[in-house]
Amino acid sequence: MLIGYARVSTLDQTLALQQDALTATGCEQLYTDTVSGSVTDRPGLTQALSHLRAGDTLVVWRLDRLGRSLVHLIDTIRDLQERGVGFRSLQEQIDTTTSGGKLVFHVFGALAEFKRDLIRERTHAGLAAARARGRLFGRPKALSPQQVQQLQTLAKDDRNTVGEICQTLGVSRATYYRHLPEK
Repeated sequence: MLIGYARVSTLDQTLALQQDALTATGCEQLYTDTVSGSVTDRPGLTQALSHLRAGDTLVVWRLDRLGRSLVHLIDTIRDLQERGVGFRSLQEQIDTTTSGGKLVFHVFGALAEFKRDLIRERTHAGLAAARARGRLFGRPKALSPQQVQQLQTLAKDDRNTVGEICQTLGVSRATYYRHLPEK
């Protein structure tokens, strides 16, 4: 069974072109969304995916109607393949039920993985360069070493309460107890 999915990004756009193409292709059921591609929650897509069974084929007018990104698109198609469901894109003429379509899909997958690896490498290189320049990452310390010394000195004096010390230093009770020397 061919199941079609169509999506437009705004209310100003119309689904008619996509629906006509999917119907002409032989799709018996059509599911639609009017939502930006960057939105995670797409009820029409969720319904289409839930109605697909092994041997069915999901048909879209163009690849960008299905996936939010290349990675999302490849993950979705991979999930379909694991369920025994085919995929067709009418404009790009990709059909994963054929050997040529599988080849094109795997090339896309390899390119997406290559892109992810490049991004990861650039990120690590940027972080290493920032560290070499003395950039610190993570949440700043609540207390400086001098403030820790002051806290410990104040804590030794029994006349000071925990609340007063915390208020003086502007810290929480958890921070206070974290910086006390262990007995």
